[in-house]
Amino acid sequence: MAHRAVALNAGRVAALAATLLAVLVLGTLAAVALRAGGLGGLNADDWSAVRFTALQAAVSATLSVALAIPAARALNRRRFAGRGAMITILGAPFLLPVIVAVMGIQAIFGRAGVLNDLLAGLGLARWSIYGPQGVILAHVFFNLPLATRMLLHGWQAIPSERFRLAQSLGFSPADTQRHLEWPMLRARLPGAWLAIFLVCLTSFAVALTLGGGPRATTIELAIYQAFRFDFDLARAASLALVQVALCLVALALTAWVALPSGFGAGLDRGGHLPPAGAWLRRQDAAVIGLTLAFLLAPLLAVLLRGVPGLAALPAQVWHAAARSLLVALASTGLVLALVLPLVLAPPRRWIGLAATLPLIASPLVLGTGLYLVLRPLGLAPASLALPVTVLVNAALALPFAFRTLLPAARTLHADYDRLAVSLSLGGLARLRLLTLPRLARPLGFSAGLAAALSMGDLGVITLFTDHENATLPLVLYQLLGAYRMNDAAAAATLLMGLSFALFWALDRAGAHADP
Repeated sequence: MAHRAVALNAGRVAALAATLLAVLVLGTLAAVALRAGGLGGLNADDWSAVRFTALQAAVSATLSVALAIPAARALNRRRFAGRGAMITILGAPFLLPVIVAVMGIQAIFGRAGVLNDLLAGLGLARWSIYGPQGVILAHVFFNLPLATRMLLHGWQAIPSERFRLAQSLGFSPADTQRHLEWPMLRARLPGAWLAIFLVCLTSFAVALTLGGGPRATTIELAIYQAFRFDFDLARAASLALVQVALCLVALALTAWVALPSGFGAGLDRGGHLPPAGAWLRRQDAAVIGLTLAFLLAPLLAVLLRGVPGLAALPAQVWHAAARSLLVALASTGLVLALVLPLVLAPPRRWIGLAATLPLIASPLVLGTGLYLVLRPLGLAPASLALPVTVLVNAALALPFAFRTLLPAARTLHADYDRLAVSLSLGGLARLRLLTLPRLARPLGFSAGLAAALSMGDLGVITLFTDHENATLPLVLYQLLGAYRMNDAAAAATLLMGLSFALFWALDRAGAHADP
Protein backbone atom coordinates (compact mmCIF):
# COMPACT_ATOMS: atom_id res chain seq x y z
CA MET A 1 0.00 0.00 0.00
CA ALA A 2 2.76 2.43 0.92
CA HIS A 3 4.58 1.71 -2.35
CA ARG A 4 1.42 2.40 -4.37
CA ALA A 5 0.78 5.60 -2.43
CA VAL A 6 4.27 6.92 -3.16
CA ALA A 7 3.95 6.02 -6.87
CA LEU A 8 0.50 7.63 -7.01
CA ASN A 9 1.72 10.89 -5.46
CA ALA A 10 4.75 11.00 -7.77
CA GLY A 11 2.51 10.33 -10.74
CA ARG A 12 0.18 13.18 -9.80
CA VAL A 13 2.99 15.70 -9.45
CA ALA A 14 4.51 14.51 -12.74
CA ALA A 15 1.12 14.81 -14.43
CA LEU A 16 0.85 18.40 -13.23
CA ALA A 17 4.36 19.24 -14.50
CA ALA A 18 3.67 17.56 -17.86
CA THR A 19 0.37 19.40 -18.17
CA LEU A 20 2.04 22.75 -17.54
CA LEU A 21 4.61 21.99 -20.26
CA ALA A 22 1.94 20.88 -22.71
CA VAL A 23 -0.13 24.01 -22.04
CA LEU A 24 2.91 26.23 -22.53
CA VAL A 25 4.08 24.65 -25.79
CA LEU A 26 0.81 23.51 -27.39
CA GLY A 27 -1.11 26.52 -26.10
CA THR A 28 1.33 28.99 -27.63
CA LEU A 29 1.43 27.01 -30.88
CA ALA A 30 -2.38 27.02 -30.95
CA ALA A 31 -2.34 30.80 -30.52
CA VAL A 32 0.15 31.06 -33.38
CA ALA A 33 -2.00 28.80 -35.60
CA LEU A 34 -5.17 30.80 -34.88
CA ARG A 35 -3.44 34.08 -35.66
CA ALA A 36 -1.64 32.87 -38.79
CA GLY A 37 -2.99 34.31 -41.99
CA GLY A 38 -2.21 31.15 -43.93
CA LEU A 39 0.73 30.38 -46.17
CA GLY A 40 -0.81 32.56 -48.84
CA GLY A 41 0.08 35.59 -46.72
CA LEU A 42 3.80 34.92 -47.08
CA ASN A 43 5.63 36.93 -49.73
CA ALA A 44 8.54 36.00 -51.98
CA ASP A 45 11.10 37.18 -49.41
CA ASP A 46 9.53 34.93 -46.78
CA TRP A 47 9.77 31.86 -48.99
CA SER A 48 13.36 32.85 -49.83
CA ALA A 49 14.03 32.83 -46.07
CA VAL A 50 12.50 29.35 -45.80
CA ARG A 51 14.72 28.05 -48.61
CA PHE A 52 17.83 29.69 -47.18
CA THR A 53 17.08 28.31 -43.70
CA ALA A 54 16.87 24.74 -45.00
CA LEU A 55 19.90 25.18 -47.29
CA GLN A 56 22.22 26.72 -44.71
CA ALA A 57 21.17 24.11 -42.14
CA ALA A 58 21.96 21.31 -44.61
CA VAL A 59 25.34 22.79 -45.61
CA SER A 60 26.27 23.57 -41.99
CA ALA A 61 25.38 20.04 -40.85
CA THR A 62 27.28 18.46 -43.76
CA LEU A 63 30.45 20.49 -43.15
CA SER A 64 30.26 19.89 -39.38
CA VAL A 65 30.08 16.10 -39.65
CA ALA A 66 32.60 15.96 -42.53
CA LEU A 67 35.19 17.87 -40.48
CA ALA A 68 34.32 15.91 -37.33
CA ILE A 69 35.26 12.55 -38.91
CA PRO A 70 39.06 13.13 -39.02
CA ALA A 71 38.98 15.00 -35.68
CA ALA A 72 37.14 12.19 -33.87
CA ARG A 73 39.33 9.51 -35.50
CA ALA A 74 42.52 11.30 -34.44
CA LEU A 75 41.30 11.78 -30.86
CA ASN A 76 40.28 8.14 -30.65
CA ARG A 77 43.54 6.59 -31.82
CA ARG A 78 46.05 8.95 -30.16
CA ARG A 79 46.95 9.33 -26.49
CA PHE A 80 48.76 12.50 -25.41
CA ALA A 81 49.06 14.84 -22.44
CA GLY A 82 45.98 17.03 -22.18
CA ARG A 83 43.78 14.75 -24.28
CA GLY A 84 41.09 14.61 -21.59
CA ALA A 85 41.16 18.40 -21.22
CA MET A 86 40.79 18.83 -24.97
CA ILE A 87 37.77 16.53 -25.07
CA THR A 88 36.27 18.61 -22.25
CA ILE A 89 36.99 21.82 -24.18
CA LEU A 90 34.95 20.42 -27.05
CA GLY A 91 31.88 21.08 -24.90
CA ALA A 92 32.71 24.77 -24.42
CA PRO A 93 31.06 26.14 -27.61
CA PHE A 94 27.75 24.55 -26.54
CA LEU A 95 27.84 26.63 -23.33
CA LEU A 96 29.31 29.74 -24.95
CA PRO A 97 26.80 32.58 -25.52
CA VAL A 98 26.21 32.84 -29.26
CA ILE A 99 26.75 36.58 -29.38
CA VAL A 100 30.19 36.16 -27.72
CA ALA A 101 31.21 33.47 -30.18
CA VAL A 102 30.13 35.69 -33.08
CA MET A 103 32.38 38.47 -31.75
CA GLY A 104 35.29 36.06 -31.60
CA ILE A 105 34.62 34.81 -35.11
CA GLN A 106 34.54 38.41 -36.34
CA ALA A 107 37.90 39.06 -34.66
CA ILE A 108 39.47 36.18 -36.60
CA PHE A 109 37.52 36.12 -39.87
CA GLY A 110 35.97 39.61 -40.02
CA ARG A 111 36.88 42.49 -42.31
CA ALA A 112 39.65 43.65 -39.96
CA GLY A 113 40.33 40.19 -38.56
CA VAL A 114 43.49 38.15 -38.42
CA LEU A 115 42.68 36.09 -41.53
CA ASN A 116 41.92 39.13 -43.69
CA ASP A 117 45.06 40.89 -42.50
CA LEU A 118 47.01 37.82 -43.61
CA LEU A 119 45.25 37.82 -46.99
CA ALA A 120 45.95 41.52 -47.44
CA GLY A 121 49.61 40.96 -46.58
CA LEU A 122 49.75 38.36 -49.36
CA GLY A 123 48.18 40.79 -51.80
CA LEU A 124 44.85 38.93 -51.93
CA ALA A 125 41.34 40.35 -51.66
CA ARG A 126 39.73 40.54 -48.24
CA TRP A 127 36.96 38.05 -47.43
CA SER A 128 33.58 39.22 -46.08
CA ILE A 129 32.10 37.29 -43.19
CA TYR A 130 28.64 38.83 -43.60
CA GLY A 131 26.12 36.80 -45.55
CA PRO A 132 25.54 33.07 -46.07
CA GLN A 133 29.23 32.24 -45.66
CA GLY A 134 29.35 33.86 -42.23
CA VAL A 135 26.21 32.12 -41.02
CA ILE A 136 27.55 28.73 -42.14
CA LEU A 137 31.01 29.38 -40.63
CA ALA A 138 29.48 30.27 -37.25
CA HIS A 139 27.26 27.19 -37.28
CA VAL A 140 30.24 24.97 -38.05
CA PHE A 141 32.10 26.57 -35.13
CA PHE A 142 29.26 25.69 -32.75
CA ASN A 143 28.45 22.25 -34.11
CA LEU A 144 31.85 20.79 -35.04
CA PRO A 145 32.53 20.01 -31.35
CA LEU A 146 29.09 18.42 -30.98
CA ALA A 147 29.60 16.24 -34.06
CA THR A 148 33.12 15.30 -32.92
CA ARG A 149 31.88 14.19 -29.50
CA MET A 150 29.06 12.16 -31.05
CA LEU A 151 31.38 10.39 -33.48
CA LEU A 152 34.06 9.90 -30.82
CA HIS A 153 31.51 8.00 -28.76
CA GLY A 154 30.89 5.88 -31.84
CA TRP A 155 34.58 5.01 -32.23
CA GLN A 156 34.85 4.22 -28.53
CA ALA A 157 31.85 1.90 -28.82
CA ILE A 158 33.70 -0.36 -31.30
CA PRO A 159 35.11 -3.22 -29.17
CA SER A 160 38.87 -2.90 -28.91
CA GLU A 161 39.17 -6.60 -29.76
CA ARG A 162 38.03 -5.78 -33.30
CA PHE A 163 40.96 -3.40 -33.79
CA ARG A 164 43.43 -5.88 -32.28
CA LEU A 165 42.12 -8.62 -34.58
CA ALA A 166 42.45 -6.27 -37.57
CA GLN A 167 46.08 -5.57 -36.67
CA SER A 168 46.84 -9.26 -36.23
CA LEU A 169 45.40 -9.90 -39.71
CA GLY A 170 47.62 -7.20 -41.20
CA PHE A 171 44.83 -4.74 -42.07
CA SER A 172 46.00 -1.49 -43.64
CA PRO A 173 44.40 1.79 -42.45
CA ALA A 174 42.16 1.66 -45.52
CA ASP A 175 41.03 -1.89 -44.66
CA THR A 176 40.29 -0.84 -41.07
CA GLN A 177 38.26 2.09 -42.31
CA ARG A 178 36.26 -0.08 -44.70
CA HIS A 179 35.51 -2.99 -42.35
CA LEU A 180 35.32 -1.31 -38.90
CA GLU A 181 34.98 2.47 -39.14
CA TRP A 182 32.61 2.77 -42.07
CA PRO A 183 29.88 0.53 -40.53
CA MET A 184 30.03 2.68 -37.37
CA LEU A 185 29.85 5.90 -39.39
CA ARG A 186 26.94 4.56 -41.42
CA ALA A 187 25.08 4.06 -38.14
CA ARG A 188 26.10 7.33 -36.45
CA LEU A 189 26.40 9.94 -39.19
CA PRO A 190 22.71 10.25 -40.13
CA GLY A 191 21.67 10.89 -36.52
CA ALA A 192 24.49 13.38 -35.95
CA TRP A 193 23.71 15.18 -39.21
CA LEU A 194 20.02 15.48 -38.42
CA ALA A 195 20.64 16.66 -34.86
CA ILE A 196 22.88 19.48 -36.13
CA PHE A 197 20.44 20.24 -38.95
CA LEU A 198 17.72 20.74 -36.32
CA VAL A 199 19.95 23.05 -34.26
CA CYS A 200 20.76 25.17 -37.32
CA LEU A 201 17.10 25.40 -38.31
CA THR A 202 16.26 27.32 -35.14
CA SER A 203 19.36 29.54 -35.01
CA PHE A 204 18.58 33.22 -34.45
CA ALA A 205 21.48 35.17 -32.98
CA VAL A 206 23.90 34.01 -35.69
CA ALA A 207 21.60 35.17 -38.49
CA LEU A 208 20.84 38.41 -36.62
CA THR A 209 24.51 39.39 -36.39
CA LEU A 210 26.08 37.80 -39.50
CA GLY A 211 23.12 37.35 -41.84
CA GLY A 212 20.39 39.67 -43.02
CA GLY A 213 19.65 40.93 -46.48
CA PRO A 214 17.75 38.99 -49.13
CA ARG A 215 20.38 36.24 -49.42
CA ALA A 216 20.94 35.47 -45.74
CA THR A 217 17.65 35.81 -43.87
CA THR A 218 16.49 32.77 -41.90
CA ILE A 219 12.94 32.04 -40.77
CA GLU A 220 13.83 33.12 -37.23
CA LEU A 221 15.13 36.45 -38.50
CA ALA A 222 12.05 36.89 -40.71
CA ILE A 223 9.81 36.30 -37.66
CA TYR A 224 11.77 38.91 -35.71
CA GLN A 225 11.51 41.44 -38.54
CA ALA A 226 7.78 40.84 -39.01
CA PHE A 227 7.22 41.18 -35.27
CA ARG A 228 9.49 44.07 -34.28
CA PHE A 229 9.63 46.23 -37.41
CA ASP A 230 6.39 45.56 -39.32
CA PHE A 231 4.26 44.41 -36.36
CA ASP A 232 2.60 41.99 -38.78
CA LEU A 233 1.53 39.36 -36.26
CA ALA A 234 -0.31 37.22 -38.82
CA ARG A 235 2.79 36.96 -41.00
CA ALA A 236 5.01 36.26 -37.99
CA ALA A 237 2.61 33.51 -36.92
CA SER A 238 2.59 31.96 -40.39
CA LEU A 239 6.38 31.90 -40.46
CA ALA A 240 6.37 30.32 -36.99
CA LEU A 241 4.14 27.51 -38.26
CA VAL A 242 6.51 26.84 -41.16
CA GLN A 243 9.38 26.73 -38.65
CA VAL A 244 7.53 24.20 -36.47
CA ALA A 245 6.72 22.05 -39.52
CA LEU A 246 10.40 21.91 -40.51
CA CYS A 247 11.39 20.97 -36.94
CA LEU A 248 8.78 18.20 -36.84
CA VAL A 249 10.05 16.74 -40.10
CA ALA A 250 13.65 16.79 -38.82
CA LEU A 251 12.64 15.19 -35.50
CA ALA A 252 10.64 12.49 -37.29
CA LEU A 253 13.61 11.65 -39.50
CA THR A 254 15.94 11.55 -36.49
CA ALA A 255 13.74 8.94 -34.82
CA TRP A 256 14.34 6.20 -37.43
CA VAL A 257 17.20 7.10 -39.75
CA ALA A 258 20.17 5.56 -37.86
CA LEU A 259 21.10 1.95 -38.59
CA PRO A 260 22.72 -0.52 -36.15
CA SER A 261 26.40 -1.13 -36.76
CA GLY A 262 26.27 -4.77 -35.63
CA PHE A 263 29.64 -5.02 -33.88
CA GLY A 264 28.29 -6.98 -30.95
CA ALA A 265 29.69 -6.92 -27.43
CA GLY A 266 33.34 -6.82 -26.45
CA LEU A 267 35.27 -7.39 -23.24
CA ASP A 268 35.32 -3.66 -22.31
CA ARG A 269 39.08 -3.51 -22.80
CA GLY A 270 39.98 -0.03 -23.90
CA GLY A 271 43.11 1.36 -25.39
CA HIS A 272 43.54 -0.44 -28.70
CA LEU A 273 46.93 0.11 -30.32
CA PRO A 274 46.98 3.08 -32.74
CA PRO A 275 48.11 2.58 -36.34
CA ALA A 276 51.88 2.80 -36.74
CA GLY A 277 53.69 5.14 -39.07
CA ALA A 278 55.17 8.61 -38.79
CA TRP A 279 52.90 9.94 -41.53
CA LEU A 280 49.73 8.95 -39.68
CA ARG A 281 51.04 10.43 -36.43
CA ARG A 282 51.80 13.73 -38.15
CA GLN A 283 48.42 13.67 -39.84
CA ASP A 284 46.57 13.12 -36.55
CA ALA A 285 48.64 15.81 -34.82
CA ALA A 286 47.81 18.30 -37.58
CA VAL A 287 44.09 17.52 -37.42
CA ILE A 288 43.99 17.86 -33.63
CA GLY A 289 46.01 21.09 -33.72
CA LEU A 290 43.85 22.70 -36.42
CA THR A 291 40.63 21.71 -34.63
CA LEU A 292 41.86 23.16 -31.35
CA ALA A 293 43.04 26.38 -33.05
CA PHE A 294 39.69 26.80 -34.82
CA LEU A 295 37.80 26.48 -31.53
CA LEU A 296 40.09 28.45 -29.22
CA ALA A 297 41.30 31.31 -31.42
CA PRO A 298 37.94 33.22 -31.39
CA LEU A 299 37.67 32.86 -27.59
CA LEU A 300 41.23 34.07 -27.03
CA ALA A 301 40.63 37.02 -29.36
CA VAL A 302 37.65 38.14 -27.26
CA LEU A 303 39.57 37.73 -24.00
CA LEU A 304 42.65 39.62 -25.20
CA ARG A 305 40.56 42.59 -26.23
CA GLY A 306 37.96 42.44 -23.48
CA VAL A 307 39.83 41.84 -20.24
CA PRO A 308 41.58 45.27 -20.17
CA GLY A 309 38.23 47.04 -20.52
CA LEU A 310 36.32 45.27 -17.74
CA ALA A 311 37.01 47.97 -15.13
CA ALA A 312 35.72 50.73 -17.42
CA LEU A 313 32.41 49.11 -18.34
CA PRO A 314 29.43 51.50 -18.02
CA ALA A 315 26.81 50.96 -15.31
CA GLN A 316 24.31 49.89 -17.98
CA VAL A 317 26.31 46.71 -18.61
CA TRP A 318 26.58 45.78 -14.92
CA HIS A 319 22.84 46.31 -14.42
CA ALA A 320 22.14 44.09 -17.42
CA ALA A 321 24.52 41.46 -16.02
CA ALA A 322 22.59 41.46 -12.74
CA ARG A 323 19.31 40.99 -14.63
CA SER A 324 20.81 38.14 -16.64
CA LEU A 325 22.00 36.43 -13.46
CA LEU A 326 18.53 36.68 -11.92
CA VAL A 327 16.94 35.34 -15.10
CA ALA A 328 19.44 32.45 -15.29
CA LEU A 329 18.96 31.44 -11.65
CA ALA A 330 15.17 31.71 -11.88
CA SER A 331 15.14 29.64 -15.09
CA THR A 332 17.36 27.03 -13.46
CA GLY A 333 15.10 26.78 -10.41
CA LEU A 334 12.07 26.36 -12.65
CA VAL A 335 13.81 23.65 -14.72
CA LEU A 336 14.64 21.64 -11.60
CA ALA A 337 11.15 22.08 -10.16
CA LEU A 338 9.61 20.68 -13.36
CA VAL A 339 12.13 18.00 -14.29
CA LEU A 340 12.41 16.25 -10.92
CA PRO A 341 8.76 15.09 -10.85
CA LEU A 342 9.02 14.00 -14.48
CA VAL A 343 12.05 11.75 -13.95
CA LEU A 344 10.91 10.38 -10.57
CA ALA A 345 7.43 9.37 -11.71
CA PRO A 346 6.66 5.79 -12.80
CA PRO A 347 7.69 5.33 -16.46
CA ARG A 348 5.00 6.60 -18.83
CA ARG A 349 5.41 7.27 -22.54
CA TRP A 350 3.39 10.49 -22.37
CA ILE A 351 5.71 11.90 -19.69
CA GLY A 352 8.73 11.52 -21.98
CA LEU A 353 6.74 13.07 -24.82
CA ALA A 354 5.78 16.07 -22.69
CA ALA A 355 9.41 16.57 -21.64
CA THR A 356 10.58 16.71 -25.27
CA LEU A 357 7.73 18.92 -26.54
CA PRO A 358 9.80 22.15 -26.32
CA LEU A 359 12.11 20.79 -29.02
CA ILE A 360 9.48 21.47 -31.68
CA ALA A 361 9.54 25.22 -31.04
CA SER A 362 12.25 27.88 -30.95
CA PRO A 363 12.43 30.82 -28.52
CA LEU A 364 10.97 33.19 -31.09
CA VAL A 365 8.09 30.83 -31.89
CA LEU A 366 7.23 30.45 -28.21
CA GLY A 367 7.70 34.19 -27.68
CA THR A 368 5.36 35.03 -30.55
CA GLY A 369 2.71 32.68 -29.17
CA LEU A 370 3.02 34.05 -25.63
CA TYR A 371 2.73 37.60 -26.94
CA LEU A 372 -0.48 36.67 -28.76
CA VAL A 373 -1.85 35.03 -25.60
CA LEU A 374 -0.87 37.86 -23.23
CA ARG A 375 -1.64 40.83 -25.46
CA PRO A 376 -5.41 40.87 -24.78
CA LEU A 377 -4.66 41.26 -21.05
CA GLY A 378 -3.52 44.81 -21.73
CA LEU A 379 -0.12 44.44 -20.09
CA ALA A 380 2.85 46.36 -21.47
CA PRO A 381 5.23 44.00 -23.30
CA ALA A 382 8.22 45.43 -21.41
CA SER A 383 6.68 44.45 -18.07
CA LEU A 384 6.50 40.83 -19.26
CA ALA A 385 10.02 40.66 -20.75
CA LEU A 386 11.88 39.06 -17.86
CA PRO A 387 9.12 36.65 -16.67
CA VAL A 388 8.53 35.43 -20.23
CA THR A 389 12.29 35.03 -20.77
CA VAL A 390 12.56 32.94 -17.60
CA LEU A 391 9.65 30.75 -18.70
CA VAL A 392 10.87 30.19 -22.26
CA ASN A 393 14.50 29.58 -21.24
CA ALA A 394 13.36 27.02 -18.67
CA ALA A 395 11.16 25.22 -21.20
CA LEU A 396 13.95 25.00 -23.79
CA ALA A 397 16.53 23.74 -21.28
CA LEU A 398 14.19 21.12 -19.80
CA PRO A 399 14.64 18.42 -22.52
CA PHE A 400 18.42 18.42 -21.91
CA ALA A 401 17.92 18.14 -18.15
CA PHE A 402 15.35 15.36 -18.59
CA ARG A 403 17.65 13.25 -20.76
CA THR A 404 20.53 13.81 -18.33
CA LEU A 405 18.58 12.87 -15.19
CA LEU A 406 16.40 10.05 -16.47
CA PRO A 407 19.01 7.22 -16.47
CA ALA A 408 20.18 8.12 -12.95
CA ALA A 409 16.59 8.32 -11.69
CA ARG A 410 15.79 4.88 -13.14
CA THR A 411 18.87 3.42 -11.44
CA LEU A 412 17.90 5.07 -8.16
CA HIS A 413 14.42 3.56 -8.36
CA ALA A 414 15.73 0.07 -9.14
CA ASP A 415 18.36 0.10 -6.37
CA TYR A 416 16.62 1.85 -3.48
CA ASP A 417 12.85 1.91 -3.94
CA ARG A 418 12.09 -1.30 -2.04
CA LEU A 419 14.40 -0.33 0.81
CA ALA A 420 12.80 3.12 1.08
CA VAL A 421 9.31 1.59 1.15
CA SER A 422 10.30 -0.95 3.81
CA LEU A 423 11.58 1.93 5.98
CA SER A 424 8.42 3.99 5.32
CA LEU A 425 10.65 6.71 3.89
CA GLY A 426 8.48 9.01 1.83
CA GLY A 427 7.58 12.59 1.07
CA LEU A 428 10.09 15.34 1.83
CA ALA A 429 12.19 13.03 4.00
CA ARG A 430 12.80 10.69 1.05
CA LEU A 431 13.57 13.64 -1.21
CA ARG A 432 16.08 15.11 1.27
CA LEU A 433 17.76 11.94 2.52
CA LEU A 434 17.75 9.72 -0.56
CA THR A 435 16.72 11.29 -3.84
CA LEU A 436 18.65 14.56 -3.85
CA PRO A 437 21.93 13.09 -2.54
CA ARG A 438 21.84 10.22 -5.05
CA LEU A 439 20.96 12.50 -7.98
CA ALA A 440 23.31 15.30 -6.92
CA ARG A 441 25.85 14.87 -9.72
CA PRO A 442 23.42 14.87 -12.71
CA LEU A 443 21.33 17.53 -10.96
CA GLY A 444 24.37 19.80 -10.68
CA PHE A 445 25.29 19.24 -14.32
CA SER A 446 21.70 19.89 -15.45
CA ALA A 447 21.47 23.03 -13.32
CA GLY A 448 24.77 24.34 -14.66
CA LEU A 449 23.75 23.65 -18.24
CA ALA A 450 20.36 25.36 -17.80
CA ALA A 451 21.96 28.39 -16.14
CA ALA A 452 24.64 28.79 -18.82
CA LEU A 453 22.15 28.45 -21.69
CA SER A 454 19.79 30.97 -20.08
CA MET A 455 22.63 33.39 -19.29
CA GLY A 456 23.64 33.63 -22.93
CA ASP A 457 20.22 33.55 -24.58
CA LEU A 458 19.43 36.22 -27.16
CA GLY A 459 16.00 35.15 -28.34
CA VAL A 460 12.63 35.91 -26.83
CA ILE A 461 14.01 38.91 -24.92
CA THR A 462 14.34 40.75 -28.26
CA LEU A 463 10.56 40.60 -28.77
CA PHE A 464 9.45 41.97 -25.41
CA THR A 465 12.12 44.13 -23.87
CA ASP A 466 12.97 47.81 -23.85
CA HIS A 467 16.21 49.49 -22.80
CA GLU A 468 15.20 49.37 -19.13
CA ASN A 469 14.91 45.56 -19.00
CA ALA A 470 17.65 44.48 -21.39
CA THR A 471 19.73 41.45 -20.45
CA LEU A 472 23.48 41.29 -20.94
CA PRO A 473 23.37 39.50 -24.36
CA LEU A 474 20.96 42.17 -25.66
CA VAL A 475 23.11 45.02 -24.32
CA LEU A 476 26.12 43.40 -25.97
CA TYR A 477 24.24 43.28 -29.28
CA GLN A 478 23.32 46.96 -28.87
CA LEU A 479 26.95 47.88 -28.19
CA LEU A 480 27.98 46.08 -31.36
CA GLY A 481 25.30 47.92 -33.32
CA ALA A 482 26.61 51.22 -31.96
CA TYR A 483 30.21 50.26 -32.96
CA ARG A 484 31.42 50.61 -29.35
CA MET A 485 33.79 47.74 -29.93
CA ASN A 486 35.95 48.09 -26.81
CA ASP A 487 32.90 48.12 -24.53
CA ALA A 488 31.41 45.25 -26.54
CA ALA A 489 34.56 43.16 -26.12
CA ALA A 490 34.61 43.80 -22.37
CA ALA A 491 30.89 42.98 -22.08
CA ALA A 492 31.46 39.79 -24.09
CA THR A 493 34.27 38.79 -21.72
CA LEU A 494 32.00 39.42 -18.73
CA LEU A 495 29.16 37.39 -20.29
CA MET A 496 31.47 34.50 -21.15
CA GLY A 497 32.97 34.51 -17.67
CA LEU A 498 29.59 34.55 -15.94
CA SER A 499 28.22 31.75 -18.14
CA PHE A 500 31.18 29.45 -17.53
CA ALA A 501 31.28 30.38 -13.83
CA LEU A 502 27.61 29.48 -13.36
CA PHE A 503 28.09 26.15 -15.07
CA TRP A 504 31.27 25.36 -13.12
CA ALA A 505 29.81 26.35 -9.73
CA LEU A 506 26.57 24.38 -10.10
CA ASP A 507 28.23 21.35 -11.68
CA ARG A 508 30.90 21.32 -8.96
CA ALA A 509 28.28 21.72 -6.22
CA GLY A 510 26.52 18.62 -7.54
CA ALA A 511 29.77 16.66 -7.73
CA HIS A 512 30.69 17.56 -4.14
CA ALA A 513 27.23 16.65 -2.85
CA ASP A 514 27.36 13.25 -4.57
CA PRO A 515 27.54 10.59 -1.80
